[in-house]
Amino acid sequence: MNVQALRAKEADSAAWQARVDLAAAHRLAVMHGFNEGIFNHLTLTVPGTDDRYLQIPFGLHWSEITASSFMEVGFDGSLLSGEGEIERSCYCIHEPIHRLVPEAACVMHTHMPYASALARLEDPRILPIGQTEIAMMMQTAYDDLYTGPALDHPAEGERLVEALGDKKIMIMANHGALTIGKTVAEAYDRLYYLERVAQVQLYAMWTGKPLHLLPDETVQHSIAEFKKAPKYGGKPNAHHHFEALKRLLDKPADDYRD
Repeated sequence: MNVQALRAKEADSAAWQARVDLAAAHRLAVMHGFNEGIFNHLTLTVPGTDDRYLQIPFGLHWSEITASSFMEVGFDGSLLSGEGEIERSCYCIHEPIHRLVPEAACVMHTHMPYASALARLEDPRILPIGQTEIAMMMQTAYDDLYTGPALDHPAEGERLVEALGDKKIMIMANHGALTIGKTVAEAYDRLYYLERVAQVQLYAMWTGKPLHLLPDETVQHSIAEFKKAPKYGGKPNAHHHFEALKRLLDKPADDYRD
């Protein structure tokens, strides 16, 4: 096999694995209760390209998604491969983020309940009340302006790019949550832990008792420690987490007896 053919084969393999991972993320989102009907969006740029991304056809439930379900949608809004209708709000929100944010190969936007509840508070900030909260705080931006459904023009996605800045997570006022990552694993890991943090914070608030806020010195020390966390097997923790989650999808229900 010549070099050109080998590279084409490797590209095809990477493109298919990207589809597999994105399909897994949709199925896992149903498992974790992150989905809302047939709406919300998980998208991924097609490996080896800089002008298109993967999106599901409008109308599919996330529990139905397989690796072959995805359409390739051009940054100009055209359907490049696959069949189905391009859900407009997905394009208006996701295309500008994919196009303008270098680390946003994967973009996930959901109305998952706990993060969405937090987004509906006058102050939706994640509070420094625990270790996981600090890990999420250091990555989170806040969009404090809800402008209505993004159904018209990608200008809304461009506005969200500005609100996101150099962060990887965004809580969207009166709306929901958004995460980005260089991989599906990174974006999903952030989505998972954001929902956990929102859930715990709301539970703590619901007790009606005073919250134990950590001092800024402890917060800054913890952030510094998180930034130099080890990579097991040379890969980020998000990779190991997502691989473990995919194994849950692969397991038969009764294998605990083996």
